Amino acid sequence: MRYWHLVWGNLRRKKTRTVLTLLSIVVAFVLFGFLSAIRQALTGGVSLEGANRLIVRHKVSIIQMLPESYKRRMERIPGVALVTHQTWFGGIYQDPKNFFMQNPVQPAEFMDMHPEVILPPDQMKAWLQTRTGAVVGRKTADRFHWKVGDRVPIQSSIWGQKDGSFLWEFDIVGIYDGRDKNTDTTPLFFRYDYFEEARRGGKGTVGWYTIRVDDPAKAAEVALRVDAEFENSSAETKTEPEGAFVQAWAKQVGDIAVITASILGAVFFTILLVTGNTISQSVRERTGELGVLKAIGFTDTQVLSLVMAESCLLALIGGVAGLGIAWVLTSHGDPTGGLLPLFFFPAGDVVAGLGLSVALGIVTGFFPALQATRLRVSDALRKI
Repeated sequence: MRYWHLVWGNLRRKKTRTVLTLLSIVVAFVLFGFLSAIRQALTGGVSLEGANRLIVRHKVSIIQMLPESYKRRMERIPGVALVTHQTWFGGIYQDPKNFFMQNPVQPAEFMDMHPEVILPPDQMKAWLQTRTGAVVGRKTADRFHWKVGDRVPIQSSIWGQKDGSFLWEFDIVGIYDGRDKNTDTTPLFFRYDYFEEARRGGKGTVGWYTIRVDDPAKAAEVALRVDAEFENSSAETKTEPEGAFVQAWAKQVGDIAVITASILGAVFFTILLVTGNTISQSVRERTGELGVLKAIGFTDTQVLSLVMAESCLLALIGGVAGLGIAWVLTSHGDPTGGLLPLFFFPAGDVVAGLGLSVALGIVTGFFPALQATRLRVSDALRKI
């Protein structure tokens, strides 16, 4: 840019004002990064789970159980390729704050249903051979320093054993990784047959079913067939895409998209006013100088470009710095210790943040730049 020195010199004219405005922009974009990571943690699985998977739960509520016998009936429904089930265990490890998901599953069917879960073959074999065996995600294993061969006690808040104890012990026979960055590697999965044999109540029931359909395009049709199969029974079902099921869990906290959008809207509206005021004040202080530029031959377009470049540069420097800080801070993973297992700053939101910083510069600079182009040379030179 030919007039880069003019743009940079104008920003350095009032260093304190420029630095304070810049810090405001940086803070806004750090907040943008953290809110994006929180939204990703709570709803990220919605867009990333398999399009060919459906969740079947009780029509009344997810906390209502379904008969385990439903599995065989679902397998006979046209369009259904595979059926497996899970049940919420609701356990903690040593301390109530050490919360993470644990579910009893049917190992072979679970792994077939979820190809994004990567478990070494020898560990899978050990899981099938060990009745009290469990596999745990890499994040939780690292969090508690577990390793294969450890015996882990989990205190359930829901399920008691036949002897009245709510303390369950599992042998860690495998540690799984995620195929994708968005794969949740915090849950612990153990064998349903061991759970069914040892639990005191609720025998013959499961929490929900996962169905794989032959053709994702016919998923809605299959869902209707499943619900029709159990209509007017004692445990009617609601079948929905896996993404919708994940989002329903997230909405127990609230409408995350609306919450984050509202917070960011308020923050960026404030930054818009702060940055706009800074650029406007800078232009007013340089009225005489802008008149000189026009007097020596600068066109209205060139003057407008100088002011817009100043505004965009300020916003872009603050935006890039804020997004960079947010990326570094969120790259360390879940700051809550397990409540937000997919906590990271999505690359798509980083790009959106860059676009937002440019838009901030354009909007805040447009009206001061327009004001500068309307200056009459004679009026501006009087202020020198």
